Amino acid sequence: MTLTEPELIKIRRHLHQIPELALQETQTQAYLKQVIATLPQTYLTVHEDPRLQTALLVRVAGADPQRTIGYRADIDALPVTEPTTVAFRSQHPGVMHACGHDLHATVALGILSYFADHQPKDNLVFFFQPAEESQSGGKLAYDLGLFSGDYQVDEFYGLHDNPTLPTGTIGCRLGTLFAGTTEVNLTVHGKSGHAAFPQQATDAVVIAAALILQLQTIISRDIDPTRCGVITLGKVNAGTIRNVIAGTARIEGTIRGLTQDMLLRIRQRVSEVAAGIGAAYNATIDVDFTQGGYYPVENDPALTQRFITYMQHEPTVTYQETRPAMTGEDFGYLLAKIPGTMFWLGVDSPGALHTAEFQPHEAAIMAGSTRFVAF
Repeated sequence: MTLTEPELIKIRRHLHQIPELALQETQTQAYLKQVIATLPQTYLTVHEDPRLQTALLVRVAGADPQRTIGYRADIDALPVTEPTTVAFRSQHPGVMHACGHDLHATVALGILSYFADHQPKDNLVFFFQPAEESQSGGKLAYDLGLFSGDYQVDEFYGLHDNPTLPTGTIGCRLGTLFAGTTEVNLTVHGKSGHAAFPQQATDAVVIAAALILQLQTIISRDIDPTRCGVITLGKVNAGTIRNVIAGTARIEGTIRGLTQDMLLRIRQRVSEVAAGIGAAYNATIDVDFTQGGYYPVENDPALTQRFITYMQHEPTVTYQETRPAMTGEDFGYLLAKIPGTMFWLGVDSPGALHTAEFQPHEAAIMAGSTRFVAF
């Protein structure tokens, strides 16, 4: 039986009360299995993998399959304290669905419930994914081979809620929807010394300052101004006391770009600049990059054009072309391996994503489910 709007809202509110961090989503997975068990089972196969314990795959057998269509919904939460007094507020202190993954999972259940009751022509695979916010759950699943055999996916779809779009609005674009992200850590190795004798030391603080300023010129002078990139160095640690010259300094930051090629270009220049600054100041600078699965979300041209064309011409849908966002999403790794499309679902929240004030309008749940089912 297809889940009704009141049933979906009840499910979302229960999920909202049990938020769990990356790779800890045991209660969430158990509840998802409980809901799925209430659906007709004729066409369904539920699969778990002990190597990624909180992931859940559900296959819907098609009547005359020519392909397998994947649908991904992330299920983890964020280390955010929820201040609201609503009856369904988080019951886990310091953890909240501040990015709306409770809503993502509920929309997926709405879609799944329809096709459990109405056998599709093609096979469907629903991937309830752990660890999107950290730990690169999509990459973990792909690299472990979860999308093989009966669960091999030919094209993948997924949504992200958007607090700035009116409730139920579908947003999408050709090309990149979300930027890719890479963490960067830089460690400056100089030589400590007495504050009164700088000639006997190699001041890591001065070197770090020069490095930070020079790295900011990469975006303004090494990158095509018609394209987008960001370098943000958000954390700096150096020194122990005011009258001792620091021998080491550590800088932590993030790099963002709209294509993987852009990210690789920025990374190359960061390494080159660090080497140059190190040579100029007679110091060594270690550079460490960590990207994991947070590749740019680059939508497949043909599949995305088909999706957009449908949404533009469907009279019940309000469609809006959106600009690229510099936020990260690990669905980008899956789209780098399997063609597909990510789109926005408007939820008209008074608060932004990743804040304690994020409150999506629940009318978006049924809107997202029914519009994707129709597509």
